[in-house]
Amino acid sequence: MPITWSWLYLISEWLIRIGMIPTVMRRRRPSVAMSWLLVIFFQPWMGLVLYLLLGTNHLPRRRIRRHERVAAHIEKLVALAAEKPHVVRPQLEPSQQALVQLAEKLGDTPILGGNQGELITETEDVIRRLIDDIDAAQDHVHLLYYIFADDSTGHRVGGALARAVQRGVTCRLLADDVGSWRMFRGLGAQLVRQGIQLHPMLPVNFFRRGLARMDLRNHRKLAVIDGRIAYTGSQNIVHPSYGRKDLVWHDVTARLSGPIVLQLQSIFIEDWYFETDETLDLPELFPAPDFSGQIVAQALPSGPTYPSESYHRLVVAAIYAAQRQIIITSPYMVPDEALLQALEVAVYRGVRVELILPQRSDQALADAAARAYYEELLAAGVEIYLHTQGLLHSKTMSVDDSLALIGSGNFDIRSFYLNFELNLLAYGSEVTAALRFLQRRYLNDAVPLTLDQWRGRGRAQRLLEDAARLLSPLM
Repeated sequence: MPITWSWLYLISEWLIRIGMIPTVMRRRRPSVAMSWLLVIFFQPWMGLVLYLLLGTNHLPRRRIRRHERVAAHIEKLVALAAEKPHVVRPQLEPSQQALVQLAEKLGDTPILGGNQGELITETEDVIRRLIDDIDAAQDHVHLLYYIFADDSTGHRVGGALARAVQRGVTCRLLADDVGSWRMFRGLGAQLVRQGIQLHPMLPVNFFRRGLARMDLRNHRKLAVIDGRIAYTGSQNIVHPSYGRKDLVWHDVTARLSGPIVLQLQSIFIEDWYFETDETLDLPELFPAPDFSGQIVAQALPSGPTYPSESYHRLVVAAIYAAQRQIIITSPYMVPDEALLQALEVAVYRGVRVELILPQRSDQALADAAARAYYEELLAAGVEIYLHTQGLLHSKTMSVDDSLALIGSGNFDIRSFYLNFELNLLAYGSEVTAALRFLQRRYLNDAVPLTLDQWRGRGRAQRLLEDAARLLSPLM
């Protein structure tokens, strides 16, 4: 029988199916491996191409070595706060000590007392306060954002940076190459001409790939002014109607002062070195902090260069440590098996678990994947509330009266395993009560979802959700 092109194509498909099994299974979570094998089995050539582009969640060795080299330098800078022992080791309840120790181990960031902070929930208020602080800057302004938009908000912040440069202030801006692609093709050139030091994070080049996986992104949001004031949370430098005018974003940002700012500064310096090879070790970047506040906090950076999934492990551990109540808000809720089990077990232990999620988001596939888990969560006793006023973009978690978490990380597989994220942990009843007050405000604009309601959805919707759930480990 003569060999035809169709036979060769068929043989090549089976070679791909068989040959990719050991590659996909190597050092990979079983759920992710099975999803990739499913795609490759049904569409071998398309699956092979997708795997080569998106299949590995590690960075090139060159970038990992940069992270290792700068880590020791950062430890010395963070140690500036250690001159006051009560700041580095403030008194905490025994129930909090285990989480503190875990976060320190995962993120290499010690817990710090003596901080001041406030939660800002209105986008315009955040931008106005940030611009005011930039206008008052005397030495440096450091901005690191996933999205720095070429819109009215981006131009306002860019104008403040330009004014600061004219006063002799050094302005450094890191923006993700994908999240801020419009800015790099428009406003970015103007910022560079005005003297702002602008660099893309994780640049994408299809002809010379600097990433092992092109959709690994730096999703962090951070601003540091003069080493004394910092902003971090879920808000980007973008108008709240970004993407869809009928879906206004609702975010939360923490404005901070005290020794925690030095810790956040060190994270910016690490990312700056990561992208530019420039080590920022100037003493003026780490001024003596003000220790007059009462907030106890620590930063939790995470990403592919860290040896473990620090954000995911901290969230799961905090849920298992809960005794009374957990409230989570997230625009994208796509749990893996460990998080799903932790939430269900918490309910079985008598903990009240409330999830406040957007009724609509800007990501249709992520929406479908999230909804695929609703029935299982509701059946276990988890309470789900759907926020009806725009896109709830805040990423928060409160645990009992002891832990408040806000930051850039969603409660999904992408934030847990793929993106560079930055989250803030704060300990104590007062700061947790402040976050819970905000979460209750979100709850006032939400409607409860019952198990009977959800089981009444259509067959087509169920099929879409089931398909999205199969692919959710790849998202």
